[in-house]
Amino acid sequence: MRHEIILLAIILLLVVAEVSIANNKKNSIVHLAIFLFGIHTIIGFLKMNYGNLFGGMFHTNELIQFFKNILNIGVLILLLQSGDWIEEKILQQQRGTEFFILIFSSLLGVYFMISAGDFVMFYLGLELSTLPLAALAAYDITKRLSSESGIKLILSAALASGASLFGISLLYATTGSIYFAEISEAITANNLTILGFVFFFAGLGFKISLVPFHFWTADVYEGAPVSIATYLSVISKGAAVFILMILLFTVLKPLMAIWENIIYVIAIITMFVGNLFALRQQNMKRFLAFSSIAQAGFILLGLITGNQLGSATVVYFVLIYVFSNLAAFGVVQAISLQTGKENMKDYEGLYRTNPNLSLVMMLALFSLAGIPPLAGFFGKFFLFTAAASKGYYLLVFLAVVNVTISLYYYLLVVRAMFLRKNENAIPYFKSKIYMRLGLLITAVGILFIGLYSPLYNYIHELSKSFFN
Repeated sequence: MRHEIILLAIILLLVVAEVSIANNKKNSIVHLAIFLFGIHTIIGFLKMNYGNLFGGMFHTNELIQFFKNILNIGVLILLLQSGDWIEEKILQQQRGTEFFILIFSSLLGVYFMISAGDFVMFYLGLELSTLPLAALAAYDITKRLSSESGIKLILSAALASGASLFGISLLYATTGSIYFAEISEAITANNLTILGFVFFFAGLGFKISLVPFHFWTADVYEGAPVSIATYLSVISKGAAVFILMILLFTVLKPLMAIWENIIYVIAIITMFVGNLFALRQQNMKRFLAFSSIAQAGFILLGLITGNQLGSATVVYFVLIYVFSNLAAFGVVQAISLQTGKENMKDYEGLYRTNPNLSLVMMLALFSLAGIPPLAGFFGKFFLFTAAASKGYYLLVFLAVVNVTISLYYYLLVVRAMFLRKNENAIPYFKSKIYMRLGLLITAVGILFIGLYSPLYNYIHELSKSFFN
């Protein structure tokens, strides 16, 4: 439990710092939180013991540790991109320590969720990862939309949580156990079990923003602070994808004849709804919200395979998605912080005044679209290969159609930045060191992750040992 214990220690240290540091020096907490979490991220890559705890309720292995490290990198970049914003809040006499405590508490819940060995630990992790996000979505108390975003998120999360819990109770009724290892041996495809799976899948579909469980996404992203929209889009969604993959490929594998048909249909609907609705968006946060919905549809191409190749491609794609989405949201965050502008029209002529931000945004959008040789191309290529290897050729064809649609609306932003002229273009500004470092890391990741083939081979080997 190295990840969990260290992160809990960081939370406690921040609580002590909050009550110990004088009000005129509160901005030092930003540097302390980023430094401590950076150390935590580095320690996460050191070798650790693998096994089970608490009678099988908690377990870890190499693949789980690697995925936690992916999430740690994503959160560290997010903190770098949010440092300036939190410092500004502190200067405005709005406390900033709560931001770090809540976001680390949510990440702690994510750790427990993806290391769960039974449904009790899974559900506790799910709740711990979700409830702090409602407070964070309403963090900007000076804006009505932020409060509205928090209310929408907590109500939607409550509904999804209830659906998941009802599904878990039905699975327990039919198998007589809440432990994943025992359920996989006892589960059978009867009507009550299928109903339980449907409710459980609906709850996780909310976290991943799969259609038709996506209605909250755009409204919450638009109202929440950019940092929280980023966390929801990248960290929360990535963790939900990983735990769903584990459950489908191991615990619920006997129901594959049922869930592969459900995922097939939802993948198609999610890709088309996400992409077609993204075409009409003008607010950048809503635009990226529907983009993330479409990306969730692409991820299902790996989940539908139910094999080791599919798990490797899903983890690899999530890694690339973390860097690509963080880069896009990072640029939105930088511009919003300096100017308060978040509409696509405001980005017209951006390249002439802020060429570096424009280039990072272009790299992010092209990676999300799957343009070679950027990392996103390799992520989608391996997903399509995994689906094709199982004979889902029509699904792959429809995914390629959606890639074409997504390229069009991503190019709308690129056209606005590079080809449009605007007399009232966003003036030149220089972001502070944390933001620049965060954007630099994401740009490097987009450029080189896909070209570094040993990384995919490493993930492939981890997945193999996981299934063995």
